[in-house]
Amino acid sequence: MPASADGAAPPSPDTVNGIVWVASYPKSGNTWIRAFLHNLFDILNGVQTKEHDINAINEFTAWDLAASRYERHLGKPAKRATRAEIAAARPIVQAEMADQTQGLALVKTHHALVMDRGFPAINLKVTSGAIYVVRNPLDVAISFSHHMGIDLDDTIERMALPNTETAVTDTSVYEVYGSWSEHVRSWTERPQRAFHVLRYEDMLASPVVTFGALARHLLLTPNAVQLIEAIDRSSFRALQRQEAKSGFREKPDTADTFFRVGKAGQWKDVLTRRQIRRIVETHGEQMRRFGYLTDDIAHLAKG
Repeated sequence: MPASADGAAPPSPDTVNGIVWVASYPKSGNTWIRAFLHNLFDILNGVQTKEHDINAINEFTAWDLAASRYERHLGKPAKRATRAEIAAARPIVQAEMADQTQGLALVKTHHALVMDRGFPAINLKVTSGAIYVVRNPLDVAISFSHHMGIDLDDTIERMALPNTETAVTDTSVYEVYGSWSEHVRSWTERPQRAFHVLRYEDMLASPVVTFGALARHLLLTPNAVQLIEAIDRSSFRALQRQEAKSGFREKPDTADTFFRVGKAGQWKDVLTRRQIRRIVETHGEQMRRFGYLTDDIAHLAKG
């Protein structure tokens, strides 16, 4: 796994190499997963600090969008490159990230597991595994709306758009989201032994079971006390407290806070029946697969 600034690395099997993706559609729990893993690595390495600094959350997890990684291959600023040129460079950049890391490389992504202009958005040739987090799209819509600072109806429409991509900026290349359903389907339709899928709602309702299974997937063996301590250090309340005190670098300017509510079922108090119907009409198939299309939601979604 990636070495930290002082050279220490989180526990990992020395014989395993490649990228382990921490993947999700935006606002589905990706940052929470990374916070848990950083705190767990700290504990297993004997670090006695109370909580891992959220502004050092990339200590053991990398990001594959940094424009500087691509510009070495593009020979020009990323903003001057075509999307086809960036797509062609992406597998090379990801291979370099795997090669430059001793052991497993944890890499955050919001990419769908799709082909982009003839090239893979996720280079499976250098992939050892993935952690994929799925969250009820009824709640994703609310969190994503606040995150982007746009109208809730516009957010719901954006989540329904196929082949959705983000912008290229001075510091980052674009990501390929697709629609919420496309994203979820791409990562989960064909179960793979090395891919661990978990639900945001289970992280809330059964944290010991859910995070314990995640640790085992990564071949980590915390004892019960260590696991509970890592869960407590990365609880949503702990993350909110840190953000309130020191801010969070990953918060976009469009959002008031990054760690806003952290609850399941917000949609019951926020979404209109029309909005619920729109989401279910678009994403009902994937919602049913993950237990989100319950009888009460199906009733509300009826005309």
